[in-house]
Amino acid sequence: MLKTINILNKRARFDYEILETFTAGIVLAGTEIKSIRLGKANITESFCEFSGTELFAINTYIEEYAFGNQFNHKARSERKLLLNKRELKGLLRSVQAKGLTIVPLKLFTNEKGMAKLEIGLCKGKKTYDKRESLKEQDTKRELDRIKKAF
Repeated sequence: MLKTINILNKRARFDYEILETFTAGIVLAGTEIKSIRLGKANITESFCEFSGTELFAINTYIEEYAFGNQFNHKARSERKLLLNKRELKGLLRSVQAKGLTIVPLKLFTNEKGMAKLEIGLCKGKKTYDKRESLKEQDTKRELDRIKKAF
């Protein structure tokens, strides 16, 4: 029916240690979902924040729809995320108490064509942790080259 769209936030996996992941729905306008289905979105600079008891994705970039008219959406705006009350309460508690942050990891469409956002409860990495992850990537790349040669 539809090809699936996967827009990744590669920077989040480098900058943060992901403790837990959740899949959330997004409240979108008609032209926003059309742009996402065309793959015209970016979540690298975005983050999630609570406003009261509701969770919002802030600074998520969804390009304006090319064929839209005066009812077109704004490219950067707050978008409400849909989660269960139990999940929201747990996230709010952990963000307030432990000083963790919520970062979008992946924006995708499911089988029904609905846009979903995979968010992660994250803890920031120190610079030495980032260097360690770069070393691991380099050694894995070298091992793959050696395996491919033989």
